[in-house]
Amino acid sequence: MDFSSSAVWVALAYIIFTNILLSGDNAVVIAMASRNLPKEHQKKAIFWGSAAAIVMRIILTIVAVQLLTLPYLKIIGAILLIYIGVQLMADSDGEDDMAAPPSLFTAIRTILIADLVMSLDNVVAVAAAADRAPEAMRLPLILIGLAMSIPLIIFGSTMLLKVMEKFPVIITLGAALLGYLAGEMFATDPAIHHTLVDALGPDNADIPFQVAGILLVVVIGLWLKKKSSKE
Repeated sequence: MDFSSSAVWVALAYIIFTNILLSGDNAVVIAMASRNLPKEHQKKAIFWGSAAAIVMRIILTIVAVQLLTLPYLKIIGAILLIYIGVQLMADSDGEDDMAAPPSLFTAIRTILIADLVMSLDNVVAVAAAADRAPEAMRLPLILIGLAMSIPLIIFGSTMLLKVMEKFPVIITLGAALLGYLAGEMFATDPAIHHTLVDALGPDNADIPFQVAGILLVVVIGLWLKKKSSKE
C-alpha cells in the first residue's frame, strides 16, 4: 500500500470524519441497548457491539450501492427499526423492581440489528469518501478508517450511557430518533420515493413519515411500558 500520495491521506481523513459524523445514532442505540445490563457487562456490550457493528459496516460498504438500489429493502429496514425503537423504549423502566436485566448476547444482538438497518445509508457516504483515493487503495482505506473510528464510537456510547442514567428523558429522545430515522428510511425507499416526491414535493416527502415514525415508537413504547408496569 502506497501512503505517499496526498490523495490517500485526504481520502482517509474524509472516511474517518464521515463515519464519526454519521455514527451518532449508532452510539445512541449502543447506549440504550446496554443501559439495563449489570455494570460489569455494560463495557463488554459497548466494546463488542461497536466492534462487531464496524465489521458488519465494512462488509456493507463493499456492496452498499447494490443494496440501496433494491426496492422494498429500506421499507423492511424501517419496520425493523420501529420495532427496535419500541422495544428499547418499553424496556426503559428505571424502577427498583425492574425485571431481570437482558443478557449480554441480547444487547449485542440488538446493537447489530439496529446498526445493520441504520448503516444502509451511512456506508454509501463512506464509500463516496473513499472514491477520492486511487482505486487500489479504496478498500484498505475503508478498513483503516472504520477501525480507527471504533474508539470514538465506544467513547460516545459510554458518555451517553452515563447521561441516560442521570437524565432518563434522553432514552425517550433516543427512541424518538430511531423513529425519525425509520420514517426517513421508509420514505426514501426506491419503490415509493418518486411517487412521494411527485405528491408532496422534494422538500416535504420525508416529513410525514418522520413524524409518524417518532409517534409510533414513543406512543407504542410508552403504552407497552405502562402495560408492563401494571402486570
